[in-house]
Amino acid sequence: MNNEPYDRWPRYIDWRHATRDHFGEPDQNDEGLRERKKRLMRQQISDTATAMFLERGFDEVKITEVADACNVSEKTIYNYFPTKESLVLDREDEMAEEIRRTLGPGAPQVSPVEATVQILKAQMTELFSYWEEAGLRDMTMVRRFIDLVERTPSLRAAHIDMMDRLSQVAAQSMAARAKMDPDDPEPQIAADSLLGLWRIYFRAIVKYSNEKNTPSEVRDAVLDEIRRAARLIDTGLWSFGMAVQGTSGREQIKVAAEASNEARRQVVLAIKQAKTAWRQVKDELHQQAHEDRAATHKARSAMESDVRRAVQQVQRDAQEVRAAAKRMKQEVRQAQPRGRRRPRP
Repeated sequence: MNNEPYDRWPRYIDWRHATRDHFGEPDQNDEGLRERKKRLMRQQISDTATAMFLERGFDEVKITEVADACNVSEKTIYNYFPTKESLVLDREDEMAEEIRRTLGPGAPQVSPVEATVQILKAQMTELFSYWEEAGLRDMTMVRRFIDLVERTPSLRAAHIDMMDRLSQVAAQSMAARAKMDPDDPEPQIAADSLLGLWRIYFRAIVKYSNEKNTPSEVRDAVLDEIRRAARLIDTGLWSFGMAVQGTSGREQIKVAAEASNEARRQVVLAIKQAKTAWRQVKDELHQQAHEDRAATHKARSAMESDVRRAVQQVQRDAQEVRAAAKRMKQEVRQAQPRGRRRPRP
């Protein structure tokens, strides 16, 4: 098989493999030879196609070109991928399974918001650690991939549709735990809010992925924005979150108390951060005022020194003028002829 085009983007391939491994690629020990060949073929087709899209643009590459690059038929491409867009957005099934496992029946008893944050945190930790170990310190590759989806209308529409389908998976999973109808407003709005954290995730990666930031710096900045967004929606989803977790009676009171204490800690933390920020502003203003006073004093001293030197110079010039006038007066007296003495009577 001709792998020449497939091997032209090693950094991109490493990144895609790390992404794929995180989202639950089957354990090679649990799959047979046939399944392994199908998985590797699907992986090669997706990686090759996406690399070609990044290089030339999504609309500029035809399916027949992808087939030629992978040395397969166009029919084989569509056997693995129903649409051209799915060549890029190829992890929907794995993401849906992760959402069911984390939010559905049998999931750990944590709030849906915290569970979603843990999904994203685990994803980032694994991906960014892999990239750092592999020496992939140029985060622009990640940004290029997300930009490709955002700039291509058909990919953007397909991505929106995928997120809508995943939102329904989340709604059904949480409704099953809470013993509610998935079409009820509570699981629907909760699912939309939780999937919004993925949107925050993607946008934050684009925001911070550049030549200056290392993968660890990008990871920390992205996780900070996710947590900020999670705190914002956690209050609104609190009552439904308890229904999803199946709490009641004394346990519900305990959960409410813990939530209240957590809210109090968040408020105290926010107040401390505000006080710290205010002290920093005051210190900066004080330092600036001190620097301004010092600069003003220095300028005044320099001006006074210049004036003193000017006065001294004027005084010296005046002394020289008086001395010169005195010499001229003496010279005039000496130049006058002496008169004859009058005879005595």
